[in-house]
Amino acid sequence: MKDVVVFSGSAHPALADRICAHLGVNRAPVDIKRFSNDCLQAQLLENCRLRDVYLVQPLVPPTQEHLMELLLMIDAARGASAAQITAVMPHYAYARSDKKDASRISLGGRLVADMIGTAGAHRVLTMALHAPQVHGFFSMPVDHLTAIGVLADHFRGSDLKDCVVVSPDLGNAKVASQFARLLGLPVAAGSKRRISDEEVVIDSIVGDVAGRRAIILDDEIATGGSMLELMDRLRDAGATEATVVCTHGLFAGKAVERLRGHPFVTEVVTTDTVPPPVGWPELRVRSVAALLAEAIDRIHHGRSVSSLFEGVDPAYAPPQARLPFETLA
Repeated sequence: MKDVVVFSGSAHPALADRICAHLGVNRAPVDIKRFSNDCLQAQLLENCRLRDVYLVQPLVPPTQEHLMELLLMIDAARGASAAQITAVMPHYAYARSDKKDASRISLGGRLVADMIGTAGAHRVLTMALHAPQVHGFFSMPVDHLTAIGVLADHFRGSDLKDCVVVSPDLGNAKVASQFARLLGLPVAAGSKRRISDEEVVIDSIVGDVAGRRAIILDDEIATGGSMLELMDRLRDAGATEATVVCTHGLFAGKAVERLRGHPFVTEVVTTDTVPPPVGWPELRVRSVAALLAEAIDRIHHGRSVSSLFEGVDPAYAPPQARLPFETLA
């Protein structure tokens, strides 16, 4: 890996260090300064000429600051004659701005993707995009990873009798079905309508949850509003308790207070795609650093990244081994 150099912005240097440990390289230093007029400047403090450069920066609050840091680091790497520049964004926050669902509304997901390409990135490495179509917003190659294998490992060896995997909405049902298949469990889903950023309505639960422990799987938890609404419906449908599982645990606003003290929640499991909240020792955090490092190693050596998910995601199985997609019961 001598031709690989890994930098990190200020969003999540701890994750970058874990990735570097798996790669067997040291994280290269970056000098990010703020001028008196509030403008940012990024300087990469290691040689990039003709090297394979990876910039680790999930887009987490303050999102606009971290986005600007990423764009400046990409520009600096391009100006330093890097052979290839990969933006490693484990969490792409603007993926939620993916459709025109109101008059004269911006498509932030596509706009930010264009900005990353214009800055000079040759490739994007990301994880669990909010919607599959966001992949197509980028004009450069995108390696889109999934954390469901890492999250499923958390439950291996546990007593999963009378458990059911639950998706908060029908749009996430395919991923929930893949997760349920890994654990050998049935799957159910909520019928969700979003009223605003913090308000959702779940009309019903599709699937049998009566007398079962629900393992709720979502890609992202921000304020926790969807989780509260879903748990009310699950309790009405006869579920006994819930384990909450997500890839991106942002836990903004009152989310920690809402979930930590909720009598229906027995456990909350997330990954380290974003920095975990402080003061929540009961939170279970599974690291995706090894998965990201393996993807970087494969990109660098020109090997398949999709083969990482054989046995995890049926879409990556050899054609003769693929099974028809399971519909919800």
